[in-house]
Formats: sequence, C-alpha cells, structure tokens
Amino acid sequence: MIWNMWVRQIHRWLSIAFTLAVIVNIAALMMRAEQSIWVGLLALLPLVLLLITGLYLFALPYAARWRSVRVAGDVE
Repeated sequence: MIWNMWVRQIHRWLSIAFTLAVIVNIAALMMRAEQSIWVGLLALLPLVLLLITGLYLFALPYAARWRSVRVAGDVE
C-alpha cells in the first residue's frame, strides 16, 4: 500500500515539473525566433514519466478488483 502512495506523490511532483517545463518552453519561444532543441525536449522527460505513473494509477482499481475476484474464487 505504501508503494501506491509513493507513486501518487511522484505523479503529483512530476505534473508540477512538466508544467514548469512547458512554461520555460513557451518563454524561450517568445524570447527567440529559433527554439533550441534541448528546450523543446525539456518537457519530454516529465511527460514520459507522467505517462508511466498515470497508467499505473489508472490500472490500480482494475488490478484490485481482479485480485479480489481471484482471492474470492480461491476461498470457495
């Protein structure tokens, strides 16, 4: 259960990091006509990690339901 709490907390902090990276990306675009590649890729790492943790959090209720049905089936 503590693992789920850690994933939720990481997901929350990653969303903040992603938002800041997008703001930096927009600010860099407004300051220069040419955008550096690294600034564009700055938001990509938090976005990929958000995808992984978000998919995990999305699957949690389904996995719990699957486990409860499986345990109930073993008891009978």
